[in-house]
Amino acid sequence: MAADCWRQHPLIKAGPDRVTYIHGIGRTKALQICAGSASPSSGRVHEMTDDEVLRVRELIDREYTVEGDLRRQVAMNIKRLMDLGCYRGLRHRKGLLCGASAPIANARTRKGPARPIAGKKK
Repeated sequence: MAADCWRQHPLIKAGPDRVTYIHGIGRTKALQICAGSASPSSGRVHEMTDDEVLRVRELIDREYTVEGDLRRQVAMNIKRLMDLGCYRGLRHRKGLLCGASAPIANARTRKGPARPIAGKKK
Protein backbone atom coordinates (compact mmCIF):
# COMPACT_ATOMS: atom_id res chain seq x y z
CA MET A 1 0.00 0.00 0.00
CA ALA A 2 2.44 2.67 1.16
CA ALA A 3 5.31 1.42 -0.94
CA ASP A 4 3.42 1.57 -4.23
CA CYS A 5 4.70 5.06 -4.98
CA TRP A 6 8.40 4.24 -4.82
CA ARG A 7 8.59 3.05 -8.40
CA GLN A 8 7.39 6.43 -9.69
CA HIS A 9 10.56 8.18 -8.58
CA PRO A 10 13.67 8.58 -10.73
CA LEU A 11 14.40 5.34 -12.52
CA ILE A 12 18.15 5.93 -12.73
CA LYS A 13 18.70 5.56 -9.00
CA ALA A 14 20.72 2.51 -8.05
CA GLY A 15 21.21 0.58 -4.86
CA PRO A 16 19.58 1.52 -1.57
CA ASP A 17 19.05 5.10 -2.74
CA ARG A 18 16.04 3.98 -4.74
CA VAL A 19 14.14 3.11 -1.54
CA THR A 20 15.00 6.29 0.39
CA TYR A 21 12.37 8.24 -1.55
CA ILE A 22 9.75 6.68 0.74
CA HIS A 23 8.95 8.82 3.78
CA GLY A 24 10.26 7.03 6.86
CA ILE A 25 13.07 5.09 5.17
CA GLY A 26 16.58 6.43 5.41
CA ARG A 27 19.94 5.06 4.39
CA THR A 28 20.23 2.47 7.19
CA LYS A 29 16.75 1.01 6.68
CA ALA A 30 17.30 1.03 2.91
CA LEU A 31 20.42 -1.11 3.34
CA GLN A 32 18.47 -3.52 5.56
CA ILE A 33 15.65 -3.72 3.01
CA CYS A 34 18.04 -4.47 0.15
CA ALA A 35 19.69 -7.20 2.21
CA GLY A 36 16.41 -8.65 3.49
CA SER A 37 14.62 -8.78 0.17
CA ALA A 38 17.55 -10.41 -1.63
CA SER A 39 17.29 -7.85 -4.42
CA PRO A 40 20.53 -6.90 -6.12
CA SER A 41 21.74 -3.75 -4.43
CA SER A 42 23.66 -2.57 -7.48
CA GLY A 43 20.79 -2.71 -9.97
CA ARG A 44 18.73 0.25 -11.05
CA VAL A 45 14.98 0.62 -10.57
CA HIS A 46 14.05 0.16 -14.22
CA GLU A 47 16.12 -3.04 -14.34
CA MET A 48 14.20 -4.70 -11.49
CA THR A 49 11.74 -7.45 -12.31
CA ASP A 50 8.17 -7.38 -11.03
CA ASP A 51 9.01 -10.20 -8.62
CA GLU A 52 11.82 -8.17 -7.02
CA VAL A 53 9.56 -5.13 -6.74
CA LEU A 54 6.89 -7.27 -5.08
CA ARG A 55 9.38 -8.69 -2.56
CA VAL A 56 10.62 -5.22 -1.62
CA ARG A 57 7.07 -3.87 -1.32
CA GLU A 58 5.95 -6.77 0.87
CA LEU A 59 9.00 -6.44 3.12
CA ILE A 60 8.36 -2.71 3.60
CA ASP A 61 4.67 -3.22 4.33
CA ARG A 62 5.38 -6.03 6.78
CA GLU A 63 8.34 -4.56 8.70
CA TYR A 64 8.14 -0.75 8.63
CA THR A 65 5.73 2.10 9.29
CA VAL A 66 6.02 4.45 6.32
CA GLU A 67 4.31 7.25 4.39
CA GLY A 68 0.79 8.14 5.58
CA ASP A 69 0.77 5.80 8.57
CA LEU A 70 4.00 7.33 9.87
CA ARG A 71 2.76 10.89 9.32
CA ARG A 72 -0.47 10.03 11.15
CA GLN A 73 1.45 8.49 14.04
CA VAL A 74 3.72 11.55 14.42
CA ALA A 75 0.73 13.91 14.28
CA MET A 76 -1.06 11.88 16.97
CA ASN A 77 2.04 11.98 19.19
CA ILE A 78 2.24 15.77 18.86
CA LYS A 79 -1.50 16.10 19.54
CA ARG A 80 -1.12 13.92 22.64
CA LEU A 81 1.65 16.18 23.96
CA MET A 82 -0.49 19.26 23.36
CA ASP A 83 -3.50 17.69 25.11
CA LEU A 84 -1.38 16.76 28.12
CA GLY A 85 -0.20 20.34 28.47
CA CYS A 86 3.40 19.36 29.08
CA TYR A 87 6.29 21.68 28.19
CA ARG A 88 6.87 20.19 24.75
CA GLY A 89 3.14 20.31 24.02
CA LEU A 90 2.95 23.98 24.97
CA ARG A 91 5.91 24.76 22.72
CA HIS A 92 4.17 22.96 19.84
CA ARG A 93 0.95 24.86 20.54
CA LYS A 94 2.76 28.21 20.43
CA GLY A 95 4.67 27.26 17.29
CA LEU A 96 8.06 27.51 18.97
CA LEU A 97 10.98 25.11 19.12
CA CYS A 98 10.75 22.10 21.41
CA GLY A 99 14.36 21.09 21.86
CA ALA A 100 16.56 23.83 20.43
CA SER A 101 19.86 24.85 21.90
CA ALA A 102 19.68 28.63 21.43
CA PRO A 103 16.18 29.72 20.43
CA ILE A 104 16.88 33.38 21.27
CA ALA A 105 19.22 33.95 18.33
CA ASN A 106 18.27 31.09 16.03
CA ALA A 107 15.07 29.52 14.71
CA ARG A 108 13.90 32.54 12.72
CA THR A 109 11.99 30.26 10.35
CA ARG A 110 9.94 28.77 13.16
CA LYS A 111 9.53 31.99 15.20
CA GLY A 112 8.91 34.36 12.29
CA PRO A 113 10.56 37.72 11.58
CA ALA A 114 12.23 39.54 14.45
CA ARG A 115 10.05 42.19 16.06
CA PRO A 116 11.80 45.27 17.48
CA ILE A 117 11.30 46.03 21.15
CA ALA A 118 10.92 49.70 22.11
CA GLY A 119 13.64 51.03 24.38
CA LYS A 120 15.95 48.03 24.03
CA LYS A 121 19.58 48.83 23.25
CA LYS A 122 22.08 46.37 21.90
